[in-house]
Amino acid sequence: MTELAPRDAHNGVRVVMTMQPRLEPTGLFDVRYAAFLETVAHLRERLHRYCTRMTGSALDGEDVMQETLFEIYRKIEMIDDPGALRSWLFRTAHNRCIDFLRNRQTRRRAETNFAIDEIVLPAEPAGQGTDRAIERLVIHLPPKERACILLKDVFDHSLEEIADLVGSTIGGVKAALSRGRAKLAALPSQSVVRSEPSPDPQLSRLLNRYVELFNRRDWEGVRALTSADAQLRVSDCFRGPLSDSIYFVEYEKGKANWRIAIGAVDDEIVLLVLHRGEAGWVPAYPVRIEATGDAVVRISDYYACSWLLRAARMVVVADPNCDRSAR
Repeated sequence: MTELAPRDAHNGVRVVMTMQPRLEPTGLFDVRYAAFLETVAHLRERLHRYCTRMTGSALDGEDVMQETLFEIYRKIEMIDDPGALRSWLFRTAHNRCIDFLRNRQTRRRAETNFAIDEIVLPAEPAGQGTDRAIERLVIHLPPKERACILLKDVFDHSLEEIADLVGSTIGGVKAALSRGRAKLAALPSQSVVRSEPSPDPQLSRLLNRYVELFNRRDWEGVRALTSADAQLRVSDCFRGPLSDSIYFVEYEKGKANWRIAIGAVDDEIVLLVLHRGEAGWVPAYPVRIEATGDAVVRISDYYACSWLLRAARMVVVADPNCDRSAR
C-alpha cells in the first residue's frame, strides 16, 4: 500500500515515500501512481506550461510532462527532502525538453512552423497578458535562452535555481537572459493570425469517417478503422494496446453530453471532444490520431488534462454546432 509523508508545513508539498512502482509505463496505471499524481497536482499546470513553451506545442508539452512525472515516480524513493521535489520535477522536465528539441525531425518541423514572423497573441485576463505574451514568444529563442526567460520572467525562479536547473552558472544565466530579452524586444509587435492548418487528403478522409462513426456511437465501425496493433494512451490512466482497453465503452457511458469534431491545436490537426453546456458545444480536450495509410495506429487521449487547451497558442474548432474560435 502507498504511504504518504505528512504535508510539509513550509511549502505544502507531500511526497510519496513508500512505493513499488511499475518498471515500464504500460498497461493500467496503478493506484500508487494516482496517489503520486495527487501529491504533485499543485505543480502540474505550471510544469505543463513550461514544457509547452519549451517544445512549442501544448500537446508535445503534455507528453513530455507525462514522461517526466513517470520518471520521477519511478525514482521517488531516492528523494529525502520534500522541498526538493519541485526542483527535481523542473530539472527532469527541462532535460526531457532538451532531448525533445534535439530530435532532428522535431527540430526541423519546429523551424518550419516558427521561422516566419507571424505571432499569435491570444486575449488574456487582465494582469496575465505580459507573462502569456512572453510564453508565446520564447519559441523564437534557442533552448537555453528560452529556458532561462521562462524560468525567470514567468516562473520567478532565482538565478541560483535556474543555474542548477539548466546546468549552467549564474553568469551564464545572466548572459542568456540578456540575449533572450534583447531578441524578444526586437520581435514584431503586431499580432498576426495564422492561416488554419489542413491535413493531407487521405488523413482528412480518415478523420472525417472516424468522426462520423464516433458521433453515431458506431463502435464496431470505429474499431474497423484501427489497425490490429493500434496503441492507446490516455493520460494518467492507460498506455498499451487499444485492444486491451475499454476505451470506447467509457465514451459510450457519456450518452449525449459530448461529440467530437476535427480541429487544430497549435497548428496540429487533432480531434476535439466537445461538451455541451448552457452556452452550447465547447471544446474540452483534444485527441491525437496517428494513421498509416487508411488505418489508425495510435490514439492519444488527453481527457484528464483540463489545462491543455488553456495553454495552447491557438485552438480552432471546425464544427457547425460549435462556435468557431481561434485564439
